[in-house]
Amino acid sequence: MFQQVMKTTLQSLSFAALIAVPAFAFSAAQPGQPAPDFSEVDASGKTQTLADYKGEWLVVEWFNKDCPYVRKHYGSENMQALQKKYTDKGVKWVSVISSAFGRQGHLEADEAIAEAKSNGSALSAAYLLDEDGGMGRAFGAKATPHMFVINPEGVVVYAGAIDDNSSANPAVIAKSTNYVAAALDAGMKGDAIQVASTRAYGCSVKY
Repeated sequence: MFQQVMKTTLQSLSFAALIAVPAFAFSAAQPGQPAPDFSEVDASGKTQTLADYKGEWLVVEWFNKDCPYVRKHYGSENMQALQKKYTDKGVKWVSVISSAFGRQGHLEADEAIAEAKSNGSALSAAYLLDEDGGMGRAFGAKATPHMFVINPEGVVVYAGAIDDNSSANPAVIAKSTNYVAAALDAGMKGDAIQVASTRAYGCSVKY
């Protein structure tokens, strides 16, 4: 009887693990601290490092194409509009895929390029392929999307959620406060960033 109960419990837990539920977490890369150094190959085969972005504003976004919370922002084209608005102003943007081989959201280089073209991302080579999870763990990325804004001095000035509504329903976007946009708008003008750290929401990063 005990064995049967345990078996049923484990089956229930295994099923629950497959259901997408929001993960909430603060990041290891804290505002006011230097951004973790990184060296990752992007989908085009180019190695990108933090030093490449010295003197520029940079947004780092954790991405999983199969996560409902990522689809919320890409399916509605909210993320693409955010990318275009700020890359047009000279901000650099990279999307990081830290899903391990065989895990949800993992993409090979050609698949990542195809995904970027399909969803209309700002840069088809923007995806950094962090298959071993080193970059994600250095930043403390726990969710997709998990967002970081880094200033031209290489300091993290915002870390956390994209906005203030953790629903997976895209209908809420129009009434949500976008923390990334607010941080960039204030920081690029030299103003104080009012909200520099929040709890990221989304699917857990599939290390």
